[in-house]
Amino acid sequence: MPLERPEHPIPTLAQVGADAGTVYAVNGLIGFIFAASGPVAIILSVGSAGGLSEADLASWIFGAFAINGLLGVAFSWLYRQPLVFFWTIPGTVLVGPALAHLTFPEVIGAFVATGLLMLLLGLSGWVRRIMSAVPMPIVMGMVAGVFLKFGLDLVHALREDAWIAAPMVVTFVALSALPRLARYAPPLIAALVVGTLMIALTGGLEPASATTATLARPNLYLPQFSPQAMIELVVPLAITVLVVQNGQGVAILSAVGHRPPVNAITAACGAVSLLTALVGTVSTCLTGPTNAIVASAGDRTRHYTGAIFVGLLAIGFGLFSPLFTRLLLATPGAFIATLGGLAMLRVLQTAFTISFRDRFSLGALVTFLVTVSGITIASIGAPFWGLVLGFVASWLLERDDFRALAEGAPAATGSRPAP
Repeated sequence: MPLERPEHPIPTLAQVGADAGTVYAVNGLIGFIFAASGPVAIILSVGSAGGLSEADLASWIFGAFAINGLLGVAFSWLYRQPLVFFWTIPGTVLVGPALAHLTFPEVIGAFVATGLLMLLLGLSGWVRRIMSAVPMPIVMGMVAGVFLKFGLDLVHALREDAWIAAPMVVTFVALSALPRLARYAPPLIAALVVGTLMIALTGGLEPASATTATLARPNLYLPQFSPQAMIELVVPLAITVLVVQNGQGVAILSAVGHRPPVNAITAACGAVSLLTALVGTVSTCLTGPTNAIVASAGDRTRHYTGAIFVGLLAIGFGLFSPLFTRLLLATPGAFIATLGGLAMLRVLQTAFTISFRDRFSLGALVTFLVTVSGITIASIGAPFWGLVLGFVASWLLERDDFRALAEGAPAATGSRPAP
């Protein structure tokens, strides 16, 4: 079987308690707060712009946290290493333009198809081969294109509601410039706190909605399988999970000495995505930033306890998703836009760097331009066409890059001259 077996005996509850400690709990708490701040703001921003109701968003957040939290607890316990699962942020952003011309059930049908594809790839054992064969610059050109909106929304928030956005940005920049202090006060979390204080001082909280539910009552959706949704979303979603998100998570954990079970992770992402899709949640992935935080300090053999703590906190957050959704939706739009924009800054920077640093730079540029254009052809959105046209441009004009990729040659240092 291609699915990896655990390398160590499954720890007992007593062993988990013995391995736990303050440093692992604190890292787990910080990692959870990171996931529950900016990334949640992205869900709310994308979903609200796409016409989803408060109940739809609460159900999405329930699946993103409660169901994925259960998966993270199970895998971290089983494999005795930090394996935190959440949802694909690039995939979430991809959904935004799709909701402009697809119904939510059609989008959910694409979630189901993506989950099935990932499950089959994980069971086949082909994942590593596929991850190494996809030109990362072209993929990241698409990511840069879909994330650009969040950077622009951040700028607009500074103009439209400076009393809330400006203190958040100043706090984020100041702490980012002081790495030692940022270890104890993460910039994004500090910006969240400052923004909340400014909302309280300015009285910017909107009246509570008529919905009074506190505990989660997730919606169950009947997927619709339309050709447009399948073509537009399935391949880009699978690429963002396997190459962008899981690839990043595996690289981060491998760098500190862990051996993530790639095939099992892929199969689990696919199987759980089939479940979370039914409550309206985008595809599951192995998270990069939260796993990086959990594995940043302490004994490597005890990191898994921090991941289990993240999973337990996520389950609690998901169970109270209507309450948190209502509170966040009651905040001014500038607060959500600023928080989401700050969360995306480094990701956007990384996307541009990878896209235009070395190989496939022309294909990445074509992908970026087509994605940003927002063009829709045959009811299929721009991110898909960006990938297709960028790949074609590189295949026609950057053949040497494909040969180097096939041979496994290292990329040249620095940027090469533009053609």
